[in-house]
Amino acid sequence: MPSNARSTDVRSTDTEPESSPAIAARAIDVVKTYGSGDTQVRALDGVSADFVRGEFTAIMGPSGSGKSTLMHCLAGLDNATSGSVLIGDTELMSLSDKQMTMLRRDRIGFVFQAFNLVPTLTALENITLPLDIAGRKPDKEWLDTVIGRLGLLDRLSHRPGELSGGQQQRVACARALAARPEIIFGDEPTGNLDSRSSGEVLSILRASVDEFGQTVVIVTHDPRAAAHADRVVFLADGHIVDELRDPTAESVLDRMKSLETV
Repeated sequence: MPSNARSTDVRSTDTEPESSPAIAARAIDVVKTYGSGDTQVRALDGVSADFVRGEFTAIMGPSGSGKSTLMHCLAGLDNATSGSVLIGDTELMSLSDKQMTMLRRDRIGFVFQAFNLVPTLTALENITLPLDIAGRKPDKEWLDTVIGRLGLLDRLSHRPGELSGGQQQRVACARALAARPEIIFGDEPTGNLDSRSSGEVLSILRASVDEFGQTVVIVTHDPRAAAHADRVVFLADGHIVDELRDPTAESVLDRMKSLETV
């Protein structure tokens, strides 16, 4: 899909300039190092990238390229060593621990490889858990829409141990969507799923962008998963080295092979 496909169609004139797409998250010259001295590892080396609101982006790269580190910095799960990270207009580096916790709770959704569901809670209780912790009541109409779209209506009373892996990840997706966050981050969200369940979850993430107007950013190693995105950003050795729009599994695989060869 073209990069401006989700933006308002405003044609440039002398008096009315074309509007720029809204940015959901932004990294500016982000550096992340681990350790010190001779053992220091530079996981991110001056990374700058914008993630447009209402778009699905996949982050890919060889093992050790820095892709998960970048997502963790963007999501406020880890602090950059230097540079700037913004969610909307909020600079994360300036936030206190309490403010960061509130931002992650209120403005960010997460879908992890390991599902991270509470085994003693029902599917519905897991979905509403972040809102319950925040002392907020869910928007019932929105919650019903999410639950219906994810096909979970007849599974709400089941505990995670009574659900398949794909169903558990759908619950995790519903939890991420329940609070209508500004952006959803997925760290290998299909890594523990079979091909059918993986396809279901990716279709849900795709639909959350197309139907709900969400912003989704995932880290993945799977070209088939990346093919669901609008854009793929490729990292190597802590740098962004390439970008691909309207990806297919074949085009993503070709780019990955070229990076691994280099």
